[in-house]
Amino acid sequence: MNQEAAPHTFIAESRELLRDMEAALLTLERSPADGEAINAVFRAMHTIKGSSGVFGFDTMVEFTHAMESVAEEIRVGRLAVDEPLVALLLACGDHVAGLIDCLDTDDRMARLEAARPAGAELLRQLAGCMQPRRRATPASGLPPPGAGHGVAGASWHVSARFAPDVLRHGMDPLSLLRYLATIGQVEAVAARWDAMPDAAEMDPEACHLGFELQLSGVAGRQQIEAAFEFVRDAGSIVVLEPHAALDEYAALLQLRAEPGLGDALLQCCALTPDELEQALELTAAGRAGPPAGGAAMASGAVAPASGASASDAQAVGRAAAEARSVRVHAGKLDDLINLVGELVIASAGISLGAQRTLDGELREATAGMNRLVEEVRDAALSLRMVPIRDTFSRFSRVVHDLGRDLGKEVELVISGAETELDKSMVERLSDPLMHLVRNALDHGIESPEQRQLRGKPPRGRLQLHACHETGSIVVEVADDGGGLDRERILQRALERGLVQPGQSLSEREICQLIMEPGFSTAQEVTSVSGRGIGMDVVRRNVEGLRGSIAIDSVPGEGTAIALRVPLTLAIIDGFLVGVGRSTYVIPLKMVVECLELSPEDRARVRESGYVNLRGEVLPLLRLRELFDLAGSPGRRENVVVVDYGGRRAGFVVDALQGEFQTVVKPLGRLFDRLEGVSGSTILGNGEVALILDVPALVQQVLQAGTVRPAPEPGHMAQPAMPAGAGGALAAEQQGDSFVR
Repeated sequence: MNQEAAPHTFIAESRELLRDMEAALLTLERSPADGEAINAVFRAMHTIKGSSGVFGFDTMVEFTHAMESVAEEIRVGRLAVDEPLVALLLACGDHVAGLIDCLDTDDRMARLEAARPAGAELLRQLAGCMQPRRRATPASGLPPPGAGHGVAGASWHVSARFAPDVLRHGMDPLSLLRYLATIGQVEAVAARWDAMPDAAEMDPEACHLGFELQLSGVAGRQQIEAAFEFVRDAGSIVVLEPHAALDEYAALLQLRAEPGLGDALLQCCALTPDELEQALELTAAGRAGPPAGGAAMASGAVAPASGASASDAQAVGRAAAEARSVRVHAGKLDDLINLVGELVIASAGISLGAQRTLDGELREATAGMNRLVEEVRDAALSLRMVPIRDTFSRFSRVVHDLGRDLGKEVELVISGAETELDKSMVERLSDPLMHLVRNALDHGIESPEQRQLRGKPPRGRLQLHACHETGSIVVEVADDGGGLDRERILQRALERGLVQPGQSLSEREICQLIMEPGFSTAQEVTSVSGRGIGMDVVRRNVEGLRGSIAIDSVPGEGTAIALRVPLTLAIIDGFLVGVGRSTYVIPLKMVVECLELSPEDRARVRESGYVNLRGEVLPLLRLRELFDLAGSPGRRENVVVVDYGGRRAGFVVDALQGEFQTVVKPLGRLFDRLEGVSGSTILGNGEVALILDVPALVQQVLQAGTVRPAPEPGHMAQPAMPAGAGGALAAEQQGDSFVR
């Protein structure tokens, strides 16, 4: 039996609940009467408390119970939401997160006890909130005081059935009974043994237990439902309110359809003999009606009976949706991607062998297999694609807390949160984004007084935006602050020797100086920034992802910093090109078109270093010269036009070998900093091909020398394979920057 499975699930889901609660609290700070946000705070604490009790984490139960009590006071309108209260609940959420971190260790119980004193002061402050010192008008849509609570002295009825593998998942149904006894009085229990096998055939790890019980002294439905939070996918639970109508019990009898269920209801005193007879008559006559929440019960969720609130119904809907998803360990996905990569390489080898034969059927079968392998590859990669929403949402708290510390009012605006990219990319982008957000708050956005003097609203604006573009993802951090002081940046660069006196730099190049190691224009070092290491870390991390950084700043209006990274680092569609006896791979999504150079154009292009592409200047880079390959060009030379971030260049190669599914392999430490190369791959014949670092090569060719005027229209290279619209190299040479 895997006793660790359930705690790990509890840890993961509790962390998600804490993130939801944090977002709800930040919403409440702006809109204190937001009923859904108030319910979200209460629901998070209530669920964590109930699940903690099931696992015996008493320290968490004690602390979350105090938070739940405060949230309940807010729900019923006896406590007003204000900034100090939100700050207190956020601090309490941080403490709960620390307690959850204690659970992810071998000595979890000892660590929980050791962490108890750290929450003593917070508990004291929460107790102070319970004093009747403030009143508020109930938020719209919230139940009035007492609504939805059980009648004093009345009993709830709980009908529970568990899946056979619930024990293997680390859950003990008897622990649920013990927890229910801590939140109320268990008046009677009738055990149900469903399809109990003979002793010789019994599996000791299989569960056949179910029960009917009466529970009194419970404040409300949510407390009961929280006890079954982690068996929603491994059982069927029905909760009936005190004094429930007979047709609800008739629906229960109809749903279970178990012999002897009526006797169990009599045994636990849920029904009298007369009531049971009437319920059976309703069932036989077909007038029991549909079970309350029957669709949800079929999937194993807790089903609300009649009279449940709208928030309860929404919670059941979410539970049913969650039941359709499966949590998979990230390591298993990595193993799957590696296996798919090997499958792609093997498929390429088979295709190469089939092409050398004259067997038409073999070639056709190989083509069909290649299509299936490509579909498997895309499906496997999609499993690791996650929206960037969770990463963006974490910065709401950062902006809130850091803005208060700096005395600045800042509004965080998030757009493009549904943009998906590889999970490993999301994790590696977190640190660069954290540095950019902190710098924007500290250096970019001015104080409210300064903003008013400049004619701006006192509240600053920080935007996080993500979008797909040309096979990459662009993540932008933009603010409406004072912008970069180019004069001060240039002066600081001269002092440090990064720029020579009299050296001419474009505005883009001046802005890029802030990425240099140790570079800072801050007058003093603070706890937030000023040491000159943040932006250097950003550049190293982004370049490690084969990405690039673009900075656009307008004095007095703000700054936008865009990080451009590939969608995935595992498997890409590539375009094979040959130079001499060497083969290289260019990411296919960056290839615009291919040109064939005529003998006359070859000599002219070699001298000028550019080609006239339909009236636009296209700089060229010869891969033979770049990699110092022996030999001379053959009878034909081709130009592969590539585009990266709106900037275009041409790579001169000998041969075009077509598309290729490319499994990206690391180069190792020895070649980790190899200029112009981002990785390698294995071809179908077993040879190794280098993957070109297109962003670095495009930047290199654009910075190399000056571009001469375009030749006469009569001396243009002829396109061999037309593609999309032409680029805008002239805009780049005029200092065109990233557009927000």
